[in-house]
Amino acid sequence: MRELELVGRVPAPVERVWALLTDHVGWQRWAGVREVVLRQQGDPPPDGVGARRVVRQSGLAIEEEVTAFEPPRRIVLRVLEGAPLRDATSEIELSEAGEVTTVVWRFRFRPLLPLTGGLVERSLERRLTGILDRLARVAGSSGID
Repeated sequence: MRELELVGRVPAPVERVWALLTDHVGWQRWAGVREVVLRQQGDPPPDGVGARRVVRQSGLAIEEEVTAFEPPRRIVLRVLEGAPLRDATSEIELSEAGEVTTVVWRFRFRPLLPLTGGLVERSLERRLTGILDRLARVAGSSGID
């Protein structure tokens, strides 16, 4: 099992960061993905436990399911299909100090093909870092509510 952990600091209150991260369909407005389709609503609706979304980007259509939803601190998603990975989970934890939210994003996976773990990890790191950078810009501005 491989694990990637990224830490970002977002100049916004935790509630605003949580709202952006857990609005699955809203990701297509700010996260640099082509399209997000909510296939199934979760509990609480629409983006809680059991929600399924398909994220389309760079020729991939990755389906994920929310397995933990603890507002406004933690969300966990399991990758169901569409990625060259097995046993993949994405966990995002938020903590707040004043008007700055720390985002800790852990991604755990097994590569589908032997000897590709490092390549997959570097690609994921670039993508997730880009999403964290966009999140910091958007959450710190008044552009998207």
